[in-house]
Amino acid sequence: MKKLIIGFLSFITLAASAQTADEIVQKYAAAMGGLDAFKKVQTAKFTGSVSVQGNDLPMTMQVINNRAVRSDIDVMGTAVTNSYKDGKGWKLNPFAGIETATDMEAAELNDIRGLASLASPLMDYKNQGHTVELIGQEDVDGVKTFKLKLTAKEDGRVTIYFISAADSHIIKASSKRMMQGAEAEVETYFSEVKEFGGLKFAMNRTQKMNGNVFQSIQYNNIELNVKIAETVFDK
Repeated sequence: MKKLIIGFLSFITLAASAQTADEIVQKYAAAMGGLDAFKKVQTAKFTGSVSVQGNDLPMTMQVINNRAVRSDIDVMGTAVTNSYKDGKGWKLNPFAGIETATDMEAAELNDIRGLASLASPLMDYKNQGHTVELIGQEDVDGVKTFKLKLTAKEDGRVTIYFISAADSHIIKASSKRMMQGAEAEVETYFSEVKEFGGLKFAMNRTQKMNGNVFQSIQYNNIELNVKIAETVFDK
C-alpha cells in the first residue's frame, strides 16, 4: 500500500510538472518579447543578405504588420521582388523569365502571407485559428527541444516547430513546400537572436532540403515603426 501511495503521489507530481503545448507557446512568446508587444508594432524594415550557391545578395524586406510584406533581392543590379498585400500577391524575377509583375499562385500566397505578420504563426496560433499539439521531444544539434505540430487553418499545412527547453527560442521549423514544381521537406534553422525595441528576432535563418543547405538569410539590421508607403506593395 505504501509503495502504491508513493507511486500515485509521484505520478501527480510528474503530471503537474509536465508542460502543455499552450504553456510552451506562451513561454516562447514571452521569451521573444510578448505577443501583445509584437502586435503593437506598425511597420518594420529588415536589411541584410541572401546567400545562394555561394553568392551573397543584398536584400530588404518591408512589412506593414498583419497586412503587407515586400522583399527585394539585388542580383547583379537586377531586382527579384515578391510582394503581398491584403490577400493578393505578385512577383518579379527576370532570371526565371518573369520580367513583368505577375500574380502569385495559391501556394506562393500561402508561403508569403505568414511573413506579413511580425508575430510568428506559432506565437499567434489561437487568434489565427490554427491548432497546435505537443508531439514529443527531440535533440537538435545537441539542444533539447519540444516538438510542436501546427496545423494551419487555411489549407491544413503542417509545420513542426522545435522549441528549446532551455530558453524557449525556436531552433528549427520543418514543413513541406513546393520547390521547382515538386513537394519537398524544407527545414529552417534559426540562430543569432538579437533584440530590437524590446522584441527579439533570429538574425540568421538557414534553410535545408534533403539535408543540404540551399539558402541562408542573414539580417544585419531591423528597424521598427519606420515610415513605409503602402504603394510599394501594389502591383
